[in-house]
Formats: sequence, structure tokens, C-alpha cells
Amino acid sequence: MSVDLKSFVYKLFICLQNMVTKIISKWYSFKYKNFKPLFYLKNYLRFWLPTSINQLFLTRKLQKIKQYDEQYINFRVSYYNQLRKVFYTTNQSLHLSTIKPGKKHTTYIFDTRKYTRYFKQSNLINYSFGDVTWVPDTPAIVKSRPVYGNNTNSVLLKLNQVRHFNFLNDKTPFEKKLNKVLFRAYVLPSQPQRIHFLEKFNNNPLFNIGHVNSFANRQQWQVPKMNLFDQLQYKFIMSIEGVDVATNLKWIMSSNSVAVMPTPKYETWFMEGCLLPDFHYIHVQDDYSDLEEKIQYYIENPEEAKAIVKNANNYVAQFKNKEREDLISLLVLQKYFSLQVQPDETTVQNTIAAGQTNSIPAFNHI
Repeated sequence: MSVDLKSFVYKLFICLQNMVTKIISKWYSFKYKNFKPLFYLKNYLRFWLPTSINQLFLTRKLQKIKQYDEQYINFRVSYYNQLRKVFYTTNQSLHLSTIKPGKKHTTYIFDTRKYTRYFKQSNLINYSFGDVTWVPDTPAIVKSRPVYGNNTNSVLLKLNQVRHFNFLNDKTPFEKKLNKVLFRAYVLPSQPQRIHFLEKFNNNPLFNIGHVNSFANRQQWQVPKMNLFDQLQYKFIMSIEGVDVATNLKWIMSSNSVAVMPTPKYETWFMEGCLLPDFHYIHVQDDYSDLEEKIQYYIENPEEAKAIVKNANNYVAQFKNKEREDLISLLVLQKYFSLQVQPDETTVQNTIAAGQTNSIPAFNHI
């Protein structure tokens, strides 16, 4: 075989190999993501079904608590809904029957309706959809809230889950991944924590990092987007909060890679406030001053890194039981409605006046 022919065959082989790798990468990335068209179709169909049908099954669904560890269920419910006293609805409160998809926050509305359809539609609700970093003045349903301080009025529900709750079946073992730190994300001028990180490590060979959006005066940091399969080839993946929580934290912790981040300041249904540093994730200081040192440590001590991967996977596992997750969601809302006082509820108002704020029956709104 001539030299030219050998060279041609070799180049053809490399070309075919790259094509196959790209196809596999795209296929796995597709499998890893939630299929949004199906999510929208299923939820639009739900709006056509009368809620009275669902309400017939509420008691039966709530009774399923007997099939599970009630102490664990009650902990989760109390964690998401920390209300202990009755509260008044306001003129901003909406009847459940009025919650319908519109131009904004459609996924939030779908996820709320998934559970509110089991309750009387005359119940009132307050909600703040989107990336919520504050605590509402009156008890309200939210996706996110601050971890620290008095966050009682922020009642967590599993919202925008098609984007945030994306768990993976990572086929690449930790030891076969690259000894590098990866970061891919949108970066905005209002996110100094991400900007500072890029400033500090942009030219460090241990890091493959950059933003994927156009960012004024920071074009030197812009890099192409990277699909999930390719991101999972790295041992260490940065999870840096944006407006509220870091979207990638959940899928990182479900993989064979390790999440690297400062202490979370916001939390969602994932209970980020319960995560333990250097047990569920590699903890670094807010200014990243110890980041490089800690990465080197875990490169040299891979068994400790693998232990964190295992702990993270075990933490994620608790959110994979759909029936139990649905039960907890219903109980969170049941508690919210049971403590709710509408203006015409004279009996309950008299109870409040008498100071008996904890005597409201648990199932009075079912």
C-alpha cells in the first residue's frame, strides 16, 4: 500500500471516528435531558380535565404516607413549608381556578397546577414565580428562597422541574474522566461571583472554563456551548449560583463527576441548605482562594473524591421516587391551605382572636 493511500485511509478512519463520537455524544446528551415537547403536551392536556375528578382521589393519595417513613415525610414537608400559624389571604391572592398558562412562567404554572388540581378551586394562593431571592411579605409558593434568615413565608414547591430536575445515568467512571475543572454557563453583569471566577482562572491550564453568551467587554472568555455528554468527561464541574441556585448542581450530583462550589446561599426543592461541604460536594471559599489547592488535593486523593460522588448520588436518590415526591408536594400544599384564613372565615378569625393559632384542623380544606 502506497504512503498516500495509507495516509488517506488513516484520515478517513479519524474522520469516521470523530463522526461516531459526535453522534454518540449528541445521543447521550439528548437522553440526559428532559423531553420538553412531551412535558408541554402532557400538561396542556391536564387543563382539559375537570379538577373535580382529581379531588376525588386526594384522600387516597394522602393516605399513602403509611407506605413510607412518616418521620422522613414530615421532615421534608416541614422543611419546605415552615408555617406554624394561620395567616390571612390578601387582595393579591388568587383562586386556584384562575391559574392558567400564559406568556410567562408557563412551566411554573404547569408544575403548580399538577398538584393544586387536587384541592378545592375556591382555595386562594399567593405565588412568586421565577428566580426568587427574597422572602415574600405573605406566605407564597416559590421555586427558590434564601437559605439563611427568616424564610418562613417562602413555601417551596417543585417548580420549573423540567429544567432543574434533570438526573443522569452517567456511563463514564470517575477514574476515566479528565483531571480538570470545567465551567460552562451564561454570565451576566449582575453575577459578580461568576465574573470573579472567570477573572481568576481564565488562563489556568487546570481549568476549561468560559461563558457561552455574548458579554460586553468580556469576549475573551466566550467559548462554544458544550453538551452534557462532553461535560461529563471532566472530574470536577463548577456549580456557581447565578441569580438564585445553580441549575447544573442537580445533574452534577447525579453523575460520576464532583460538584465544586461555595456554600449555597439559595435553595429549592432540592434542599441545597442540607448539603454538607466536602461530603456532598467539594467546598471552596466564596473568593475561590482555596480552589486550586483543593482540586489538587482531590486529584492526588481520588478515593476521597469518589466517596463524595457516592454521597452525592445517595442524596439525589431520595428525589427519584415519583409517588413519594408527589405525596410530599400534596402535603406541602395541604398544610398551606389548612393554615390559610380567607376573609369570610368568621369561625377561624374568632379562633385567632382567642389566641388558638395552632388549633386549625389539618384537613379542613380538602
